[in-house]
Amino acid sequence: MSNFLELCNRRQSCRDYTGELVEHEKLVNCVEAGRLAPSACNSQPWSFCVAQSPEAIEKIARSTQATGANPFTSKAGGFIVVVEEHAVLMQRIRGFIDSQHYAKNDIGAAIMSICLEAYDQGLGACIIGLYDREIIREVFDIPAAKRIAMIIALGYPANPAVRPKVRKPLEEVAKFA
Repeated sequence: MSNFLELCNRRQSCRDYTGELVEHEKLVNCVEAGRLAPSACNSQPWSFCVAQSPEAIEKIARSTQATGANPFTSKAGGFIVVVEEHAVLMQRIRGFIDSQHYAKNDIGAAIMSICLEAYDQGLGACIIGLYDREIIREVFDIPAAKRIAMIIALGYPANPAVRPKVRKPLEEVAKFA
């Protein structure tokens, strides 16, 4: 198995953190991995807001628990909030293709890059799609017109054991011709 496939196999959603803060350098590396992700026409339709202070972490954790879900985020050591920015495609195709059509795919690539970098640095990560947008907007002064795409909880796993992956078999999800 290649090192990359091994990384993909070992990466998992972490829902149990030690509570230790994630170092600034590791957060920067995670954002850098997201920044370097591929995007349609190199549009880079994202920005990243990083909660690293205990106060910001507490507020973002609270935003993810608004519906009673995600109690584990109280022990996260940092968060990266991914904001969708306006995607601008190349001039020659802009006229007949909606540039935002690709933005969600591009953001997904950036999020996965962040999660893989987190794992490579010994961190756990969990992608969270349920949150109180107003709390997040307040913490980072994000305008109402901007879409908060996703939150990534980061931290040191309380239990570093890797769970076996449960995935559909390759034969069920892939066709080769």
